[in-house]
Amino acid sequence: MRVIAGRAGGVRLVVPKQGVRPTMDRVKAAIFSSLGEMVIGARILDLFAGTGGLGIEALSRGAASAVFVEDDRHSIQTIETNLRKAHLTGSVRQRDVFSFLKSAATLAEKFRIVFADPPYDKTTSGESFTDKLLGDQNLPAMLDPSGVFVLEKRPGEMIPDMKHWKLVRQKAYGATEVLFLSVIE
Repeated sequence: MRVIAGRAGGVRLVVPKQGVRPTMDRVKAAIFSSLGEMVIGARILDLFAGTGGLGIEALSRGAASAVFVEDDRHSIQTIETNLRKAHLTGSVRQRDVFSFLKSAATLAEKFRIVFADPPYDKTTSGESFTDKLLGDQNLPAMLDPSGVFVLEKRPGEMIPDMKHWKLVRQKAYGATEVLFLSVIE
């Protein structure tokens, strides 16, 4: 896994042997091709950050800032290592994503791009992370009205009825499906 483009383009990122499912380079390239110039100067939120690959790619391509949220301490160390390797800076938060969303939703600053690459497994309560994210009322409040929520999920996983989101684009890349969503106004 590497940074594809920008000022850190070509830098190889550290990937733990277990516990994460990093976004493949071809999927990452497709995501950033779709986002285009929107990344430049953007505030980025990378949920279930894992290795930090999506947020680091955004920073490399000119994003103004990135917040990485991950609850696993080994992944936190990996993100910090990868930021150093790429000579980039970001804010790394070791926290459960949903408790982070609950506490951070009242912040005045919004994010232009929110990435989420949750585990394909179910939550401890038995629901899918996709359902839980799309049903979370705090997440839409954190997105800039003209922003985009980029969600990775398992292909074939049903998308629930969405109260807060409008599906803009949906594309499958092998074992990953990417949804581009905007907030319903």
